[in-house]
Amino acid sequence: MTLEQLRIFVCVADRLNMTRAAEALHITQSGVSASISALEQAYGTVLFDRVGRRIELSAAGEAFLVEAEKVLRQVSCAQRTLQDLSNLRRGKVVLCASQTVGNYYLPAVIARFQERWPSLDTELSITNTAGAVRMILEGAAEIGVVEGEHSEPVLTNLRIPGDRICVVVAPSHAWARRAPDLAELAKVGWVLREEGSGTRSEFMRALDGLGVDPRDIDIRLELPTNEAVRSAVAAGAGPGVLSELAVAESVAAGLLVKVEVELPRRAFFILRHSERKLSRAADVFMKTLAGQPAVCEKSAMRLPGRTFDLVRATA
Repeated sequence: MTLEQLRIFVCVADRLNMTRAAEALHITQSGVSASISALEQAYGTVLFDRVGRRIELSAAGEAFLVEAEKVLRQVSCAQRTLQDLSNLRRGKVVLCASQTVGNYYLPAVIARFQERWPSLDTELSITNTAGAVRMILEGAAEIGVVEGEHSEPVLTNLRIPGDRICVVVAPSHAWARRAPDLAELAKVGWVLREEGSGTRSEFMRALDGLGVDPRDIDIRLELPTNEAVRSAVAAGAGPGVLSELAVAESVAAGLLVKVEVELPRRAFFILRHSERKLSRAADVFMKTLAGQPAVCEKSAMRLPGRTFDLVRATA
């Protein structure tokens, strides 16, 4: 049984006339008759009773018409869904991001995206760089945005302008009044993010560039979130390293002091799986991130029910 046979059957059932059905379907009358006969023979059921020169639905035909119309409605609904997705009238972007990007960079991007495409939903999971890489590999998210690098060849990277990491201390710390020398950087007890954090890996790379062996530094505390590092540093646990985005408010409030250690700017990376095709919505979001024009067939319609779900992943 094919969809074409269902369409022909429903058309004939509506008109109870093979000729008018053929005209409506723009096919020959013999083609209509052959399609109905094929259905009846395939299932051993008479769908139409021939009464003189007229045809009438049989009892089996009446029952089958209900189901056939239901199937065609479902097919029509599926076609409209695909069309809506294609024209960005519906869709969902599933994102993951490392903590700095997810908490301080992406919210503004998502707000601009949803203002432009109000009918598209956005779901964001926040983890660390390693966790975001894992989510993309497993298909749990279509796009990841991270500040750390990775070594997965199946993931494609698109570099975009990022931020700058900085050393911060409590106002009572000696470094709040003077810049440390290179030897001090290795001796002091640091408060850092956990292994797998992009901020931590970038700091280790920066130390190497300054001539300090990252293996020689003393790490006093390893904490799983930017907020935990910021609080511990403000409490005097030691100097810490965070994004300027993450410490801006605390520095402005006098709770933390930026130390005069020149660390390089870093890029953010948009990740996607090279072997999976992005949904239309995800493709447009990726272009928004990269600053590229996003063109759709028709302007997105404003529909109710837009959502922005924030999911905190433990990774």
